[in-house]
Amino acid sequence: MEISLAAEKIFSIGPIPITNTIFTSWIVTFILIVFAFTATRNISQVPKNLQNFAEFLVESFQDLVSSIAGDKTKVFLPIVGSFFFFILLGNYLGLLPGFGTIGFFHPPAGGQGKEVFVPFFRSINSDLNTTLALALVSLVITHFLAIRYLGFGGYLGKFFSFNPIFLFVGFLEIISEITKVLSLSFRLFGNIYAGEVVLATASTRFFAFIVPIPFYFLELLVGFVQALIFAILTLVFMVILTTKQSH
Repeated sequence: MEISLAAEKIFSIGPIPITNTIFTSWIVTFILIVFAFTATRNISQVPKNLQNFAEFLVESFQDLVSSIAGDKTKVFLPIVGSFFFFILLGNYLGLLPGFGTIGFFHPPAGGQGKEVFVPFFRSINSDLNTTLALALVSLVITHFLAIRYLGFGGYLGKFFSFNPIFLFVGFLEIISEITKVLSLSFRLFGNIYAGEVVLATASTRFFAFIVPIPFYFLELLVGFVQALIFAILTLVFMVILTTKQSH
């Protein structure tokens, strides 16, 4: 089975094409919303069942965030946590049976050649558009928080100065902000897309039900690590940019 680098279109809403990764991202968002609503619908002082599990997830991640963000934890935690759980669920959902295998055959372009298989579902982070969008949202929120904590003047002082040396350093900081988007998006995309290719390749060989098993365990680890890296890097960027500089 050939893995397309670009996400495949499955239908359109008016002039807007809907790809399989967009469709899957809707499913991920829906699952997270339903989980959050169900877990917090009847909150009790002694947590049970789903509330207990939800509190365990939040408190575990809160301890990690507070060790980096300090007194800014209450503001940063919802943002960083949303990134982590969205990316993690998207990575793990892509490992379920049916992802990449259930779909339809599309006639080839120009009417020549073999029909192209288009899966209905695909791991959201195997699409560079998704990871780039996540990175851009991370960047925008980080700079918004920087203005909120430092004020507009303090924010501009991070990048501009009458001192030639600090002005040059500020220019390098602007370049680094651009490279952050590339770093966050390509790291996540590269690891998840590579895993998708490895699993598809292993599943087409002999003993297709046995050979992919070790790779699935590896992808479980990679999916968690990549979600954690994206979230923690976003958190670190937030902490750095919202901290007042001292020359």
